[in-house]
Amino acid sequence: MTKMIFEASRRVNVAKTGLSIPSICFGGSALGDMPTTYGYSVDDTRARATIDAIFDSPFGFIDTSRNYGMGRSEERIGAAIKARGGQPKGFVISSKLDRNMDSMVFDGSQARRSLEGSLKALGVDHIPLLHLHDPEYAADLSQVTGPRGAIAELMRMKEEGLVTAIGLAAGKVDIMLPLLRDFDFDALISHNRYTLLNRNARAMFEFAHGRGMAVMNAAPYASGILSKGAAAMPLYAYQPADAEIVARVKKIEALCAEHGVPLGAAALQFSMRDPLVASTVVGVTSPERVKQTLEWAALPIPEALWAALLALPFDAGDPEAKRVYNPG
Repeated sequence: MTKMIFEASRRVNVAKTGLSIPSICFGGSALGDMPTTYGYSVDDTRARATIDAIFDSPFGFIDTSRNYGMGRSEERIGAAIKARGGQPKGFVISSKLDRNMDSMVFDGSQARRSLEGSLKALGVDHIPLLHLHDPEYAADLSQVTGPRGAIAELMRMKEEGLVTAIGLAAGKVDIMLPLLRDFDFDALISHNRYTLLNRNARAMFEFAHGRGMAVMNAAPYASGILSKGAAAMPLYAYQPADAEIVARVKKIEALCAEHGVPLGAAALQFSMRDPLVASTVVGVTSPERVKQTLEWAALPIPEALWAALLALPFDAGDPEAKRVYNPG
């Protein structure tokens, strides 16, 4: 028995904001050219072709940030919007407020500067979905959470109508959960922590979903190893995959091969089929990858394969616990 969970027209409401989002979001970090993180460069021509393919796809949703490629991601998206004479109708941009990347200051004034930079780079006067980004790297978390902090400023931006919905996008669950409990976010983004290999974010997703937040699960391919395979891309959570991870991925690959299903399709649909997940964020850097994402999302996968995959052991710890963060 097979089940197809792909519905291009399906959209999920983001809390009670009036905003709705598609079930797939295309991630724009690598479109800003971040070779230290991803191991390869993306030039202007390739980025433009990819952004155009996203605009032309049935999933009108892209995620970026002020600090992706030190502004290049937003600038390239903005250039594509300008060249097209505007965004496609109903298209949703998700972006993020970022700390000062030199001083790590992340107070309210920095948050305001970050938004102003995003609006200018994108060439828009409103961002549908805006997240607080990576507060764990701030010089002092109290700068983020205090009365004059970045979160308070983000709330004001929503009140001013500059954004429709506000979210939290970060890595460390132990930092995110207290913020989700204490502040009225509409959405969240977690990356690398809810995949075929890892369920670190599961309890957080359950909490957020129970509070009515829209959960966005990013990096379902765990930085590439679950899309291209252990031999072609031995990179896990932005780090070289160790022997144990490689062995586990090979087991997943073998099960997928038995059922004639591409590894990446199973990794993508693992996220898409979960009722806790409103939208799955997939990084792409070529038009071909946009097309492949649509094909993988639409591929019927046998229930027997799901039973086998879900019976495999998985990690619950933080897969990025030893990662040395570099934004380039």
